[in-house]
This record gives sequence, structure tokens and C-alpha cells, in this order.
Amino acid sequence: MVGLYYEDFTIGDTITHDKRRTITEGDNQRFCDMTMNQQPLHLDREFAADTEFGERLVNGLYTMSLAVGLTIPETTDGTIVANLSYDDVSHPEPVFHGDTISATTTVLDKRETSDGERGIVEMGVEATNQDGTVVCKFTRTILSLKRPDSESETS
Repeated sequence: MVGLYYEDFTIGDTITHDKRRTITEGDNQRFCDMTMNQQPLHLDREFAADTEFGERLVNGLYTMSLAVGLTIPETTDGTIVANLSYDDVSHPEPVFHGDTISATTTVLDKRETSDGERGIVEMGVEATNQDGTVVCKFTRTILSLKRPDSESETS
């Protein structure tokens, strides 16, 4: 599936993404290993048992990365030039092994580049667990391709 071109993004639109994923212990372990994040709260059952959470937490960067991945098919698949920034990241609730994560994207802003060749799109992403609880929120700003046959916008 091809993602959205700059012209296809409409400020205020919200996209509920169809894909979701259940996070396993192995997913969390591999992500921590690949990123060399050996935080015992993510990896050590005995350590985590003595925390306020009572069990290991999924690495927050994995949760955020998964949320981005879930949004790709309906937003930027094949139409992105680059991710420019991730801002205002928050993790309002913890994520545990076995949680199923889904995502929604809201288009917050957009503007053409100064040369009119591409566009910058700012999107708010929310990741929720199987209960609908928001577990991660952030703003993702991308540099998007314009349709090959498009003219520069005048607004």
C-alpha cells in the first residue's frame, strides 16, 4: 500500500490504524539487546518485582518505535523523504509483556518547503493498549513527497 503524499494530508484528520501488535517478552528482550539498554526494570524479573509496578516494563523506546511502525502503511509508506523529528514524547502509563498496542494519527499541521518541491507534515501519534489506555504519545514531523503531477499550493 502506498502512503499519503503531502497533498493527501488534511489538518485535523485522524487515522485509526488497522494493524496492532501484542508485545512479547522476547520482543522486549531483543529490543533491549539490540540497543544495549540493560535497564533491570526491563529485563530482571526479581528487580522489577520489588518496584511499584511489580513486574518488568516494556522498554518505552520500543513502544514508541512500534507505534511509528503501526502508522506507516496509512501515512508514509513509500512517500516519505525523511523523519525530521519526534517531539513531546510521553509515556503516561506503563506497558507490560502481553499488552496489545494500537495507534492513531492526527494531522496537526502541514506546509510546503520553501522551494515548493516537498512538504512538511506534523502528526500527533497516540499508542493505546488493549484496554484503550494511552501508553505513549508524541509528535512526529516528516518531510513528505508531493504527488509527481502536483502544483505548488498557494495557501
